[in-house]
Amino acid sequence: MGWRSGRRQSGQGMVEYALILVLVSIVVIVILLTMGNQINNVFSNVVAALGA
Repeated sequence: MGWRSGRRQSGQGMVEYALILVLVSIVVIVILLTMGNQINNVFSNVVAALGA
């Protein structure tokens, strides 16, 4: 029975990592949606400054 509890804890750890990744992804998507135009302007300014 000992190996089963170890496997369950390992699976639980994977679920926790997956939940953290989902939360980080949601935060990044929200930031990009709210600040997308500003970020686009920054990149445009950098490209213009480089003369490309």
